[in-house]
Amino acid sequence: MTHGLYFRLGYTYAHAIDDGQDALVAGRPATVQNSYAASSERGNSVTDQRNRFVFSWIYEPRAFNHGQSWAGKLSSGWKTSGVITGGSGRPVNASVIGDANQDDNSGNDRLPGARRNSFVGPDYATTDMRLSRKLYARNGWKLEFTAESFNLFNRLNRRFQITDDGAMSNTAQFKFGTKRQGINYFPAYYQVPTNFMRATSAYAPRQIQFALRIGF
Repeated sequence: MTHGLYFRLGYTYAHAIDDGQDALVAGRPATVQNSYAASSERGNSVTDQRNRFVFSWIYEPRAFNHGQSWAGKLSSGWKTSGVITGGSGRPVNASVIGDANQDDNSGNDRLPGARRNSFVGPDYATTDMRLSRKLYARNGWKLEFTAESFNLFNRLNRRFQITDDGAMSNTAQFKFGTKRQGINYFPAYYQVPTNFMRATSAYAPRQIQFALRIGF
């Protein structure tokens, strides 16, 4: 702090496990696949994120020659700050549309053999920075110039369809009907798409903004 530098470094490892929906989806009906085996819902929570890294800083360099020379006046009043954030992927529930278990609820079926939230989506990383300089400070008036950038390095952060439940992606569609394979008849089958676990969209790209701030 005595040299104009402040920083914070944080790393978190966590593993959230529950047996159903939590406060994030309050008011929405439960999606228990089998009401007679509620224990089968135990799995990763929608809030589960194993690794998260955050580094932030504020740096206000000292002016050359204490701001007396022309170089000192040019180098005085600057301040830079930023936040680097990185995290592992969040859970993806392998849901199936088409009411595979025939319980008249088309929103509670999962891919056979897959536990709730057993897949992991893409990770996330971004760097946000801010540069500012005091242009005028006299008689209680202040004029400050700022330049800010979000996702400075324009990293492609892929994402699935995001809802209150977290990340969701349909793994298959259950087709109820009769299908013939040779001499055998099958009453139903799963139609598996080719885009499962592929991102459907992305978070915002690089954004830059400039501003003048007047304080009095």
